[in-house]
Amino acid sequence: MVFSNNDEGLINKKLPKELLLRIFSFLDIVTLCRCAQISKAWNILALDGSNWQRIDLFNFQTDVEQAPRLVVLYLGRVVENISKRCGGFLRKLSLRGCIGVGDSSLKTFAQNCRNIEHLNLNGCTKITDSTCYSLSRFCSKLKHLDLTSCVSITNSSLKGISEGCRSLEYLNLSWCDQITKDGIEALVRGCRGLKALLLRGCTQLEDEALKHIQNYCHELVSLNLQSCSRVTDEGVVQICRGCPRLQALCLSGCGNLTDASLTALALNCPRLQILEAARCSHLTDAGFTLLARNCHDLEKMDLEECILITDSTLSQLSIHCPRLQALSLSHCELITDDGILHLSNSACGHERLRVLELDNCLLITDVALEHLEHCRGLERLELYDCQQVTRAGIKRMRAQLPHVKVHAYFAPVTPPSAVGGGGQRLCRCCVIL
Repeated sequence: MVFSNNDEGLINKKLPKELLLRIFSFLDIVTLCRCAQISKAWNILALDGSNWQRIDLFNFQTDVEQAPRLVVLYLGRVVENISKRCGGFLRKLSLRGCIGVGDSSLKTFAQNCRNIEHLNLNGCTKITDSTCYSLSRFCSKLKHLDLTSCVSITNSSLKGISEGCRSLEYLNLSWCDQITKDGIEALVRGCRGLKALLLRGCTQLEDEALKHIQNYCHELVSLNLQSCSRVTDEGVVQICRGCPRLQALCLSGCGNLTDASLTALALNCPRLQILEAARCSHLTDAGFTLLARNCHDLEKMDLEECILITDSTLSQLSIHCPRLQALSLSHCELITDDGILHLSNSACGHERLRVLELDNCLLITDVALEHLEHCRGLERLELYDCQQVTRAGIKRMRAQLPHVKVHAYFAPVTPPSAVGGGGQRLCRCCVIL
């Protein structure tokens, strides 16, 4: 037998300890725990600190949650025990969704794992500012911190982080809606090396918060302001002027923005690759024309509900943005088949385009699908509520592009006799082809 409860099992004789440790380093936490029960020798190998440099407890906590009464007590103890065993070895820990983990357990963790660099606390809703104080005091090497939906976090946490975690490069504060401009100012004064800052749903933030980011975070590459509805053109202009290395920007749901924001991006951020501007209904062709002519590295654009744009925007993107891979035009009701023709005939259409969303583009017809047959790399096409697109048109396109996943709605028409004359649409059904 290769595997045996006896420590003299063949695998233990044939392979040196160093190689077995190397093999164990590829195992997840659950598998390691199972291996630790095989024999004394494997227990020592499986629980060696070097195998516990990267830990993800998401699947583990999902299993534990089958017994809700144990969640708070058990997960907290697991985190504490891991921290005591791993000590200085642990570099990366994900507690995503571990709602039972609180401040006390994370204080023990911080005290024992001072070399931690990557910490994911997404959805750990029990933690408060106390956890951030502990991280600030003991975890000076922290580079990546995710606090998504940690709704008890306040400006005090950001002040603590700025004082003790000055190596921070990535911070996710999405849906931490107690954060204000004062917290952002405290944060960026101490963490000037930030490269990614995610502020989705931080609804109290205004332009002044962006001014602080402009003043201190000149290395910023990614910024997410989704649903920060108080932000205006003034704030976006400041960000663009202070953060010329910006590559990814999300402005979706910032409904006050106009072409002035696009102009600032065009003139200051030539490296821009990702722009999400869904529900920014005041943006027009003029702004996107300037953007396309200056930001040639654009790869992904979400323009859903940018209701003023026309085929002119697609024409400019087709000419100037050869790297475009994903484009959402859902609810852009002025887009026509001609716009799709520009896109499909372009370099990006022929070589790069993978995803195209056209939901509720009411002027799109089967002719657009014929144009898209030239997009050989297309992988996904969204056509919900494109009422002039037919099953036959989709079938013809997929005969040329069999690998494309098409999502569409079709409305059955009742017989004339059922409605006393002309047919009538009764309901819609989803069709995935």
